[in-house]
Amino acid sequence: MNWKEKISVELKKYWLNVFYISVFFSIFTDYRRLILAHYNISYQNYGVSVIKGLILAKVILVAEHLNLGRGFEDKPLIMPTLNKSFLFTICVAILSVVEHMARGFFKAEGWGNMPDLFIKCFSYEWFAGMFVVFVAFIPFFAFKELDRVLGEGKIRALFFRKRTG
Repeated sequence: MNWKEKISVELKKYWLNVFYISVFFSIFTDYRRLILAHYNISYQNYGVSVIKGLILAKVILVAEHLNLGRGFEDKPLIMPTLNKSFLFTICVAILSVVEHMARGFFKAEGWGNMPDLFIKCFSYEWFAGMFVVFVAFIPFFAFKELDRVLGEGKIRALFFRKRTG
């Protein structure tokens, strides 16, 4: 495979990851907005979903190239799926904490309030969000693992190509 084909394959993987993750975070954002609207509380973090999708999709690609989570590939598919779901939930958790602290910093709370901002990150809502992210990653990584085991592109062909009768 030449470098143009490699770039094309990686870009397709990246944009598929961005799509899944952005859609998931957008749905989660809409869910949060609707729940808060019930209590007449405004919520307007829409662009964050796409930004998280762009960043996390890149993290996933880089981690795959660094063989993160490869220790369970000879086990039943549930093991690498849960392992990768857990590892990437930790990545989302770290990104979430960084995002929260950056927002606090840019809202002129300064360096002095960083310890308080860090502690405030870990609310019940945050833990619930991480649980939802973990569960959402299970089908994401299950499809990736199935694709790896069956042969790259087989899952896509099963879902998106016309089958002959």
